[in-house]
Amino acid sequence: MANNTADHPPGNSVADGNQEGDFGITVMDLRELMELRSGEAVTKIADSYGDVQGVCRRLKTSPIEGLSGNPVDLEKRHAAFGKNFIPPKKPKSFLALVWEALQDVTLIILEIAAVISLGLSFYHPPGGDSELCGETASGVEDEGEAQAGWIEGAAILFSVAIVVLVTAFNDWSKEKQFRGLQNRIEQEQKFTVIRKGQVIQIPVSELVTGDIAQIKYGDLLPADGILIQGNDLKIDESSLTGESDQVRKSLEKDPMLLSGTHVMEGSGRMVVSAVGLNSQTGIIFTLLGAGDSDEEKKIKKAKTQDGIALEIQPLKSDEAVESEEKEPEVEVKRVKKVQVNKKEKSVLQGKLTKLAVQIGKAGLIMSAVTVIILILYFVIDTFGVQGRPWLKECTPIYIQYFVKFFIIGVTVLVVAVPEGLPLAVTISLAYSVKKMMKDNNLVRHLDACETMGNATTICSDKTGTLTMNRMTVVQAYLGDTHYKKVPEPDVIKPFTLEVMVNSIAINSAYTTKILSPEKEGGLPRHVGNKTECSLLGFVLELKRDYQPIRDEIPEESLYKVYTFNSSRKSMSTVLKNTDGSGFRMYSKGASEIVLRKCSHILNTNGEPRIFKPKDRDEMVKNVIEPMACDGLRTICVAYRDFPADAGEPDWDNEGDILDELTCICVVGIEDPVRHEVPNAILKCQKAGITVRMVTGDNINTARAIATKCGILLPGEDFLCLEGKEFNQLIRNDQGEVEQERLDKVWPKLRVLARSSPTDKHTLVKGIMDSTVLETRQVVAVTGDGTNDGPALKKADVGFAMGIAGTDVAKEASDIILTDDNFTSIVKAVMWGRNVYDSISKFLQFQLTVNVVAVIVAFTGACITQDSPLKAVQMLWVNLIMDTLASLALATEPPTESLLLRKPYGRNKPLISRTMMKNILGHAVYQLTIIFTLLFAGENFFNIDSGRNAPLHSPPSEHYTIVFNVFVMMQLFNEINARKIHGERNVFEAIYRNPIFCSVVMGTFILQIVIVQFGGKPFSCTALSIDQWLWCVFIGVGELLWGQLITAIPTHRLKFLKEAGHGTHKEDVPENEMNEGDDEIDHAEMELRRGQVLWFRGLNRIQTQIKVVNAFRSSLYPGLENPESRNSIHNFMAHPEFVPLSEEEAQIPEREESSSDEVDMEIEPIPSSSTGGGKAPDVSHETTC
Repeated sequence: MANNTADHPPGNSVADGNQEGDFGITVMDLRELMELRSGEAVTKIADSYGDVQGVCRRLKTSPIEGLSGNPVDLEKRHAAFGKNFIPPKKPKSFLALVWEALQDVTLIILEIAAVISLGLSFYHPPGGDSELCGETASGVEDEGEAQAGWIEGAAILFSVAIVVLVTAFNDWSKEKQFRGLQNRIEQEQKFTVIRKGQVIQIPVSELVTGDIAQIKYGDLLPADGILIQGNDLKIDESSLTGESDQVRKSLEKDPMLLSGTHVMEGSGRMVVSAVGLNSQTGIIFTLLGAGDSDEEKKIKKAKTQDGIALEIQPLKSDEAVESEEKEPEVEVKRVKKVQVNKKEKSVLQGKLTKLAVQIGKAGLIMSAVTVIILILYFVIDTFGVQGRPWLKECTPIYIQYFVKFFIIGVTVLVVAVPEGLPLAVTISLAYSVKKMMKDNNLVRHLDACETMGNATTICSDKTGTLTMNRMTVVQAYLGDTHYKKVPEPDVIKPFTLEVMVNSIAINSAYTTKILSPEKEGGLPRHVGNKTECSLLGFVLELKRDYQPIRDEIPEESLYKVYTFNSSRKSMSTVLKNTDGSGFRMYSKGASEIVLRKCSHILNTNGEPRIFKPKDRDEMVKNVIEPMACDGLRTICVAYRDFPADAGEPDWDNEGDILDELTCICVVGIEDPVRHEVPNAILKCQKAGITVRMVTGDNINTARAIATKCGILLPGEDFLCLEGKEFNQLIRNDQGEVEQERLDKVWPKLRVLARSSPTDKHTLVKGIMDSTVLETRQVVAVTGDGTNDGPALKKADVGFAMGIAGTDVAKEASDIILTDDNFTSIVKAVMWGRNVYDSISKFLQFQLTVNVVAVIVAFTGACITQDSPLKAVQMLWVNLIMDTLASLALATEPPTESLLLRKPYGRNKPLISRTMMKNILGHAVYQLTIIFTLLFAGENFFNIDSGRNAPLHSPPSEHYTIVFNVFVMMQLFNEINARKIHGERNVFEAIYRNPIFCSVVMGTFILQIVIVQFGGKPFSCTALSIDQWLWCVFIGVGELLWGQLITAIPTHRLKFLKEAGHGTHKEDVPENEMNEGDDEIDHAEMELRRGQVLWFRGLNRIQTQIKVVNAFRSSLYPGLENPESRNSIHNFMAHPEFVPLSEEEAQIPEREESSSDEVDMEIEPIPSSSTGGGKAPDVSHETTC
């Protein structure tokens, strides 16, 4: 088959023989094979290839050593079988973005007005110079000057062109930046393969057909494969088949593994049989993307055995995307349509859309009134007061006046709408996302960054997030003795030592290893499951080595493996004894669970003695609880012999198999709290954020760690609950969750121990839906296990662990913590608040400009029949300067002071009363100055008045000074805008933001150029040094005036209002809250009611939202936050995560959790009680 890569247009013809002649199997053979399931597939493999090893031989790969990794061989495989890559959608070209920017209605109106103005300026009707037509250019010294009427129209068109290019360039760079981010996310996704006998991790896109891949719990399979060896492997294939039952995979029954499916249990190895467009996922993509473009008509079709035409095309052409976004009509292997509850729009988007609507309405009214007043004034003055007749030859001149008035009106509208606002949002978000990467936050959904600033609750895992996830065995109970530190090997009886070392070495994943440190003197590297690493470390401390045992008993020779899962809470491995004396099974797991199944225990002499329930209770009380109170996780290691004369047991009857065990030892594992976590949690508490620990660990261990972290504070009224108890408190007799009951529990809940992923989801949903507190809670959640998916998806912001997290958790998350560290979450809060403040700073600056410019244009037009600020000048102020200002104010770096205030919450207005005071205060200063200059400036500067100038008169010094002073005041007010909470020092840390300094300087230099050399197009005339100094002096007055405004207490100014509120649900009519709406965007509903659909601000805001969503797309039309489709690895990540509806609260029975978080942990201690009360009092029968 042709090479399906970005370089070659995808085709579907079988490639020429010599390319695939190197291999004994073709793409089509493999594709036919992968379409078979279970028994059919086993039969086909046996008939055609003998066994899976036969497939490996034909693919020229070794099931044990893997591929050689030789670049020539890899290239051959790419040519023969394709790359593991699905061609992405082509980005929009620059011209397409220019065309989009031109769609802006206000710009179109300006363009039309400018073209009419331009046309009329060249049209000179006979008799047009008649005095009867009124003054057109009387007083003009130069006759040529009167002919220059075209300049204004041309200048407006030129300004529009600049605006369009700037907008298109911004959109282009945004898209490029987001693509870069997406690529970064994809590069983060790696998969474990064996090459040259070495286990290595490679990016998913580098997988080739013939690779031997290791698969484990939590993996999202990036390619199709055939199982070579598996341990208790169960796969969730619902993303392909729609069946929610997990499918057990084995060599004998069903060895076929498909891309886009999730490993829910077990581990194994597979040979990769199809990648990219040839995998099952790729084929579905191809069918869903079928479009009608000419390019696709040229593509050849190939018939498969079933006679289905498979059309391979550049997937992500525009048509393909549209057809993917609409309901896909092709049903492939019953692709399940999943209805996902929509999240509301992000807080900021909702507020901004609403604010833009309000400003747009005001702008429309102002501009309409301006035009009407100007036309009436002209008509009444010309035909009424002066009593002139309407002469036919004067019509074009009158029309020119009307066009001029119309341009002034449109200019008022242009100024009224905060043009730079969407840009400020984008720049701020993009800048923050880039910087957050350095703080170990990989943001997958842009709005999560801003939402995080509003977070009121963080539900955090314990292992690896609050603790270091570097586990070590520090206590042990063996041979009837409790050792408070690791014992010397010579005090342990040889049999006990041997059986314990064998049990730990064999009964743990062979991928778990302890490697030598990377740097000399460093700590050994832990690879794989951290709990198992601690046990292997224990073996090494006992001066034994686990590797020779594993070499002697390779993974293939293990007779049966019961892998760890959250219902078993243990792992067991069965070996067949080489001497024919039956079987031996090694087990390890949560200590109470395993001890409950023990009937014997090895005594001081290494001999089994009877172990009664009474002994077990005593052991729990004297050994396990004291360990748990020290914050240790306890694991029990045991074994059982099955004699040959009893015959082979029924291995599927787990209840009987995992019984009658002999306990070897119980170990206490320490996972120290990260040293920076207590300080980070203290910062959260000061910032008004409640941190709750949700863990699968024992309640005593959880409480001890929570106290060390500072989650539980002395003297605080709190609750520590276990999952079982939590469910009893919140569910009614029918087992349904009741919000009222939950509302009594969650406000005081600080630790939820021994919890399942279902409990986590219930807690998150309950907190988010609660109305007990004044404002709706904004919840952030961390998760790393496969079944944390629903909670991560449901939460306002989901954090997945970059190191310990499974692929499924990462796909469901909004932000990936690349270092798994809680302090990175605090950094995310800081950045989120900074985004919010940056937008508010920009709004404060922007609205001051707008208020002043609109009032000046409006009043000036009404009194002097001409706007003191010309259309081109307005465009410069509003578009160019705002673009620069958004860049300056949106890139302010965050400071620690952001964490010293409470979260803003969902209903906090964007414009606070303090900001309103600043906006109005500065507007008063600016308007006073402008009007003083406008009506008395000529006397002050001793120059000619520019008022009531004829139609095409040259620029006056008077109006140039007005324009220059206006810009200078904005420039210095930009410095004032850096502070929005009434701080006095506006220069604080200004040097930390070089972008701000360079933008202010750059704007100043551009202004000098415009005034001195702008001439007629900018309606400017050169000013003298004295005049310049006066302009700058008046501008500096802004800073002094700012100090005066700050001194006025806000609470005294009762008349101040807030603006930019979030929308309350009760404000929205019920009939508008349709279930089917893609997003509950109340602001847009208000917009629909207002019928104000044509002003520019909203248009830009919507463009902004589109760009923010640009890389969130998915196969399923129902999904709200679809992900990128550029890599198979990103495909079908969510379908099974259907957030629960309000009525039903059942996640599938199976409750997976992170292998590290719940790995072999303790079952609830039977006697444990609610840890309510004060922190020092642990309210438990054992005093910790």
